[in-house]
Amino acid sequence: MIALHDLPKLNACLNALSAVWLVAGLWFIKRGRIPAHRFCMIAAVVTSTLFLTSYIVYHVQVGTTRFQTPGWVRQVYLLILGTHTVLAVAVVPLVLITLRRALARRFDRHRRIARVTWPIWVYVSVTGVVIFWMLYHVEPALRAG
Repeated sequence: MIALHDLPKLNACLNALSAVWLVAGLWFIKRGRIPAHRFCMIAAVVTSTLFLTSYIVYHVQVGTTRFQTPGWVRQVYLLILGTHTVLAVAVVPLVLITLRRALARRFDRHRRIARVTWPIWVYVSVTGVVIFWMLYHVEPALRAG
C-alpha cells in the first residue's frame, strides 16, 4: 500500500511517465508506426488519469501545499504553477476531444486538434515534475539554508 506522504512522488513519476509516452507517441506517428503511436497515446491517457486520481486523493486529504520561501525563486515557482494550473484545466477537454476523434477514426480532425493538445499536454506533464521538484526539494533546501 502506498502511504499518503508518498503520493507527491508518485504523482511526479506519473507526470514524467506521461511525458515519456507523449514524446514516444509523437516519435512513432512521425515514422508512420500507427499501432505503436496508439499504444503510447492510450498509455499517456491512462497514466494521466492515474495521476489525476492520485492528485485528487492527496489534496482532499492534505489540502494545499505552499511554497513559502520568499524571493525570486518563489516568483519563478508561482509563474510555473500558474501556467501549469491554467493549462492543466484546459488540457482535459482537449485530450478527451482528441481521443474521441481518434477512436471515431476521424483522423483529419484528430490530427488538427492533436497539434494543439500535444504541446499543452507535454508542458503540463513536464511542469508537474518541475513543481514537485521545486516544492519538495528546492524549497526545503532553501529553508535549511
